Amino acid sequence: MLPFPSDREILDRVRDPGRREEGFRLLMSTYQERLFAMVYRMTGNTTDTDDLLQEIFIKAWVNLDQFRERSRLYTWLYRIGVNETLNHLARQRRETARQALIPVAESAAGAGLPVAGIEKIFSRALARLPEKQRLVFNLRYFDEMSYQEMSEVLQTSVGALKASFHHALKKLEKDLVHLPID
Repeated sequence: MLPFPSDREILDRVRDPGRREEGFRLLMSTYQERLFAMVYRMTGNTTDTDDLLQEIFIKAWVNLDQFRERSRLYTWLYRIGVNETLNHLARQRRETARQALIPVAESAAGAGLPVAGIEKIFSRALARLPEKQRLVFNLRYFDEMSYQEMSEVLQTSVGALKASFHHALKKLEKDLVHLPID
C-alpha cells in the first residue's frame, strides 16, 4: 500500500497548469473514502452520499485557487462537505414540510376551490398560529432560512426553533383540514 501523498505534493500538481487535472485526481483518490464516510454518517443514504461527493469535488475544483493553506486540504474539503451536506439535509426537510401540506391543498383543490381560495384558507390557518410559531414557520418555509440563521436573528436555540416549526406544521395541518371553506 502506497502512503498518501502530502498536501504539498497535491497542491504542487494542482497549481501546475500542465498537471492540474492529475493533481485533482490525486486529491480525489486521497480523500474520497474519508469524505464518503463523513457524508454517509450524516445522510445514511449511499445515493445521496454519492451525489453530494460529486458536488463537494465540483465545489473544490472551482474554488481550489482560493485555498490559502491556512488549514490542511482535508480540513478544507471536510468543511465543504459538511456545508454541502447540511444544505442538502435542510432542502430535504423543507421538501418534507411542503409534502405534508400537499394533501390539504389537493383536498381543497379537489373541492373545486381556486388557488386564491386555497391561499386565503392557508393565510387564515397561518394567522391562527401563536406569534412565535408563525414567525418561525414564515422564516423557515417562505424565507428558507436555516435554523442556525434564525437562532442568530431571534437569539434562541436551534432546538427551540425546530420544536416551534414542528408544532406550527402540525397545527397548520390540523387547522387546514378543519377550517371552513367559504
